[in-house]
Amino acid sequence: MSLNPTELARVIEAVGKDRGIKREIIVGALEQAMLSAAQKKYGANAIMEAHYNTDSGEIDVFLFKKVVDSDDAMLEEAEEIKIENAKELDPEVQIGDEIGIKVEASFGRIDAQTAKQVIFQKVRDAEREIIFNEYITRKGEIITGIARRIERGNLVIDLGKTDALLPRRHIIPGETFRPGDRVQAYLMDVMLSTRGPQIYLSRTVPEYLIKLFEMEVPEMRDGIIEVKACAREPGARCKIAVISKDSDIDPVGACVGMKGVRVQAVIQELKGEKIDIIPWSDNPIVFVRSALAPADISSIRVDERNGAMEIMVEDDQLSLAIGRKGQNVRLAAQLTGWRLDIISKSKLSKRTEEAVFNLQHIEGVTDTLAQAIYQAGYLNLKQVADGELTALMKIPGFDNEEAAKGLKAKAAAVVEKVGDLLAGPASAGGPSDKGSFTAQPMMRDAKQLAEERLKEMLKQDAAKSTGNAGNEGESR
Repeated sequence: MSLNPTELARVIEAVGKDRGIKREIIVGALEQAMLSAAQKKYGANAIMEAHYNTDSGEIDVFLFKKVVDSDDAMLEEAEEIKIENAKELDPEVQIGDEIGIKVEASFGRIDAQTAKQVIFQKVRDAEREIIFNEYITRKGEIITGIARRIERGNLVIDLGKTDALLPRRHIIPGETFRPGDRVQAYLMDVMLSTRGPQIYLSRTVPEYLIKLFEMEVPEMRDGIIEVKACAREPGARCKIAVISKDSDIDPVGACVGMKGVRVQAVIQELKGEKIDIIPWSDNPIVFVRSALAPADISSIRVDERNGAMEIMVEDDQLSLAIGRKGQNVRLAAQLTGWRLDIISKSKLSKRTEEAVFNLQHIEGVTDTLAQAIYQAGYLNLKQVADGELTALMKIPGFDNEEAAKGLKAKAAAVVEKVGDLLAGPASAGGPSDKGSFTAQPMMRDAKQLAEERLKEMLKQDAAKSTGNAGNEGESR
């Protein structure tokens, strides 16, 4: 491994220019390579340094030796030098000093191979760091590459300087790519591994759809229109909620564009995925109404305690509100963050009657009070028995602690007497996660059985009361 000064300088210049690596990194790699080769030649215990001489264009290698007395026996020639020999190099040197001796920088074939390996490794490490730093700053952007091959179902995409991976689960269902196809995707993550930077892309995350709109809608890029929420089922349908910071600009119209040109560009990139653009509202009821479009909503009952909403629709609007395989209400629940219970008007009427009937089993609760308890979000006896006092005190007629405690105790007494079978309608049966939904909750056989048991017990109690009253009359 022997390069003349002019050739070495050209190598440094060419590698730096072609691969975009800083000159200092290349020089450091050369110094390390020369040092490694020299270390193998002179031994692991030899103290050595390598420095690039900018004036001569060479890499100087120095071997440091300890200066010893002429009378002392030398332990190791590569580590020690006699004083008289040292003074020839430096007249002012003293015994015990260390003196650097420039050694020949040309080595054998094996040493040269070692040096080359060190250089290549250093250059590869520098390239990997450059690529990692470049793409980590682009995380969250849309990038474009060329499809190359399939590995274990994942698509390998050529980005020019490096390859990226589009995992199978992040490819839109039904989408196929052939080698040479242009692929556009969202830069999801960049990780540094032993094999170099690992770049992961996605075409299914909601962020990809948002970025596509930013590319098509100038008002988004300028920050005038903001995407507040997005729910997506890749390849099928998505809902996106937008808001405008300028009252003169319609956020939905701006995203749709003239004759739908903007939204159509996004749909085309997503292979025909349907997009519902919805105006954002701070009012959850208004927002949910918009999210469930195109269904016409008759009324909404909010259950803040469980983070749920009961949506009533006309019978002919039920299938439209739920959507195919529950898609419309499912996306609306994800978009708004509320648990949505869709129920038809006829079903709601029946369920209301059943709930009010159940609640009237509590001692002292009339039809009016039962209606008030139901409107407060309690659909059955067990919910009242398990309810918190602060929540129960919000019910009209039970607005003090004593009345709320009495209601809770009486409900618990009925539940204990009849059993847990009297659970009332299955929907809203307790706390639930936001973002879920139910549709047309069905009555359980157990509930009907419990009602029959309760009715029979009440009849028996009433008969006993009548009999006791008759006996008292006769005795008088």
